[in-house]
Amino acid sequence: MKKIFLYLTISCLFLALACKKDKKETEQSEDTPTETNVEDDDGTTATSGGDVVKLSVSLEPKSGSTAKGNVILREENGSVTMIAVLGGLTEGNHAIHLHESADCSAEDGTSTGGHWNPTKEPHGKWGSPDGFHKGDIGNFTADVNGNGTITFITNEWCIGCGDPVKDIIGKAIIVHAGTDDFTTQPTGNAGGRVSCGGIIQ
Repeated sequence: MKKIFLYLTISCLFLALACKKDKKETEQSEDTPTETNVEDDDGTTATSGGDVVKLSVSLEPKSGSTAKGNVILREENGSVTMIAVLGGLTEGNHAIHLHESADCSAEDGTSTGGHWNPTKEPHGKWGSPDGFHKGDIGNFTADVNGNGTITFITNEWCIGCGDPVKDIIGKAIIVHAGTDDFTTQPTGNAGGRVSCGGIIQ
């Protein structure tokens, strides 16, 4: 009887230790990261589960305005998100577009060229079946203090992919004095260029 009791005790102890080991291995497995983030020297974050590309663009005043701000561009899973935060604007609606060149050297911003339009479409509201430029972002509103924000998300752009129809590297972000009417060709009658920033990687 004592032998049977001793055998059962040893068996139970062995099973308990085995279960504890299995549980510990499971916990370690669950805690193991599934992807690794690596911060590159240029601020770009590469993720092993898919590349994430981030850029920051400063917008500087043009045409005698005080309009300036910052734009964050982020590409992930084939989609680009643009978040622009601006101040120093006049109250009301303002157009924001991508223009052909990242050259913001001209005092009035005209060194950036026209709207970025690699597909040679007419100017229009983004997504219009009648056509639109790849740079036709749209309008946003500045409050009574001259502050405004806009968030824009699209899979029609990429950051540094090399596709001439999608790649926004080398383009400029322009904020206009007025509102885009989405009709007037080729600019939407949006008025002067009051803020500019080049998209440079």
